[in-house]
Amino acid sequence: MDGSSTMPDPTDPPSPTAPAAPTAPPTPPVALAALLARADLGLRQLAGPPDASIRWVHTSEMADPFPYLLGGELLLTAGVQLPDPEVYVSRVAAAGAAALGFGVAPVYDAVPPALVAACARHGLPLLEVPPQTTFSGVARAVWLLMARAREDELRRVSGGQRALATAAARPEPVGAVLRVLAGRLGGWAALMTPAGSVVDSAGPGPSDSVRAGVRGLVRVVAPSADFPHPAPPRRPPADDAPAAGRRTRGSAPDPAAQTPEGPNSPAPPEYTPPEARGGAAECHSGKGRGGVGALTASDTVAGTHLTAYALAGPRVLALATPHRAPGDHTIAGVAAVLLTLLTAERPGADEAARSAALVRMLLGGTPLDTAELLGAGPWTVVHARGQGPAPDLGTPLVEADGPRLRALAPADREVTPHPGWTLGISAPAALDGLAVADTQAARALERAEATRAALARHRSAGFGALVDPGEAAAYARELLAPLTETLRTTLRTWLSLHGSWDRSAVALGVHRNTVRQRIGRCAALLGSDLDDMDVRTELWLALKQQG
Repeated sequence: MDGSSTMPDPTDPPSPTAPAAPTAPPTPPVALAALLARADLGLRQLAGPPDASIRWVHTSEMADPFPYLLGGELLLTAGVQLPDPEVYVSRVAAAGAAALGFGVAPVYDAVPPALVAACARHGLPLLEVPPQTTFSGVARAVWLLMARAREDELRRVSGGQRALATAAARPEPVGAVLRVLAGRLGGWAALMTPAGSVVDSAGPGPSDSVRAGVRGLVRVVAPSADFPHPAPPRRPPADDAPAAGRRTRGSAPDPAAQTPEGPNSPAPPEYTPPEARGGAAECHSGKGRGGVGALTASDTVAGTHLTAYALAGPRVLALATPHRAPGDHTIAGVAAVLLTLLTAERPGADEAARSAALVRMLLGGTPLDTAELLGAGPWTVVHARGQGPAPDLGTPLVEADGPRLRALAPADREVTPHPGWTLGISAPAALDGLAVADTQAARALERAEATRAALARHRSAGFGALVDPGEAAAYARELLAPLTETLRTTLRTWLSLHGSWDRSAVALGVHRNTVRQRIGRCAALLGSDLDDMDVRTELWLALKQQG
């Protein structure tokens, strides 16, 4: 019997194909070597490569655990059902398991030699679990190692953010940020143009093939009319990029990294785009303001991990690192934000203060921490949908996305209707209440569109205003469908009189026992406990919805 709480129903038929790749857990993987180093467990590796990584632990005594494996797990078994080791191991390896742990005793006195040979043939790490070590103890050790790795990752990310923020305040902030980034990630960091020219860089210079790969990836995230490049399919990248190493800096743009700028210039011949290799660079489209994080792409060339971040300007932050470690993508993302702010056109005093507020919030500050820069408010949130020239809302804090617009405006600014646009306006809110105000503005816009009004403001109308009328009516019909009209009338009366049998009987003109029988029938048909206040409240709202 399978011992995992995440195992699907054993009655389900086994899948003939490999399981779909699951979403990786929020904790970093654990190296198999780290688990073997735990002397208290007494684990011993008998076969397979030593460099596996474990993402979770699964215990199963099924003859074929294939349908229940997610991939990346350490599968633990005592061999209760092991008719054919070769078939068993081939299925476990095909499911993508990271390693197999075999418990010695009570079924076997030693790990079967046939199992060792099968694991060696399939390249599946095999661990011997001694009798004194429980499977739950192995699982607990894995979780503890994951928690420790997660703490180390958070500590490293926090330190990287502080170092980058400090570098951004130095006299030559762009170069300082690149130097810190290259040192933290152990590779090469460069600020580049969309054409692939290096504006500034830091870290050990990459090889010619890697430089060509960087330039090709830059064109993926920052395509231009001069350098057309088909964007590959987009899929979210893992939250990791490079690792630690020595710090150096290129003092000037490297001529080898320059690319001729002209119409229809071909990609460097030494770089083959991922789609031409039968794959695709990992691309992720973000929602950053002013080009920050608009598009990120990653690839691997000659064993070097490449990542490119589209910035405003336009500029691109390019990275070439020998390793990717958890948290590196977060550190690089902070650097991309800082470099965007540092290389963009100089804003006025008010916009500079807002940019400083944005940086403070990105580096862990709360809304209240930014009040002195952004202004404590109160503020109103405006949602709008329409066509033509965007409405003038008297604020530069505007996010426009085609026919949709969202803005943050001082509460004392009068927002008026605008031709071709429908507006929804929230109630005034302080900085710590902007999330609620955003929801209020969205609902006000929906109400304005439903009533064909040019503008609607949030109005407080109790909990009823938070429920969509169409959805509420549909739910009420479904909930009350088992009841006849007589039973609905009786239930409505009884609920309105707080469950009083005598008063309900008088109001309905029937005997109190008739009321009891009808309410009992309602409870049976609805399958609900009418003594439960939550049930009564839900039924009352549904009955009110039907009038």
